[in-house]
Amino acid sequence: MNDLRYQVEVTAKPTYKGQQNGHYAFVYEISIHNAGSFSAQLLNRHWLITDGNGKTEEVKGPGVIGEQPVLVPGDTYTYTSGALLKTEVGSMRGQFEMQADDGHRFMAPIRAFTLAVPGALN
Repeated sequence: MNDLRYQVEVTAKPTYKGQQNGHYAFVYEISIHNAGSFSAQLLNRHWLITDGNGKTEEVKGPGVIGEQPVLVPGDTYTYTSGALLKTEVGSMRGQFEMQADDGHRFMAPIRAFTLAVPGALN
C-alpha cells in the first residue's frame, strides 16, 4: 500500500519529430505533479527505452535536463526531452527517485508510454 503523503504522479505526452541520421526522433513532455502532503525533490531518473525489436536501453542519472526540482504539495513541474529509436515504434517507462522534505525517499513510477511514427500502428 502506498503512503498517500508521498504521492507523485507522472504523465507523458510523446510526439514524433521526423528522421534524424537514420533514426526516428521523438520528443516527450513529462509532467510531474506532487499530489502528496510533503514537498519533494526529484533526485534521480531511471528510464527503460525499448525499440520495436525488443532492444532495451537503460538511462540513469541525477535529475532531469540538468535540474533537480523541488515540488511543493499541489505543484507541477513540466519538462521536455527526446529519444532516438532505430525502429518506427517503441516505448518508454521508468521511475523518478524522490526525497520528501522529511527525509523519506520514494519512487514515482512512470507508466509505459508508446513512441510511434504516425500510422505505424494502424
